[in-house]
Amino acid sequence: MAKPNYQFQKRQKELQKKKKMEEKRQRKLEKGAAQSGETPDQSPDQGEAGTKNES
Repeated sequence: MAKPNYQFQKRQKELQKKKKMEEKRQRKLEKGAAQSGETPDQSPDQGEAGTKNES
C-alpha cells in the first residue's frame, strides 16, 4: 500500500489558503474603491505597505 504524501497535501492546503486570502484582499480593495469612488487600479494601501507582514 502506498504511503500518503503529507507534504503534498500540506502544500495544496497552503495554496488554497493563499488563493482565498488573495481573493478576499481583492474584494476588500474593490469594496473600498466603490465606496470612496476610486478605481481598483489605485492602491489605497500603499501607505500601509511597511506595516504588513508578508512572507
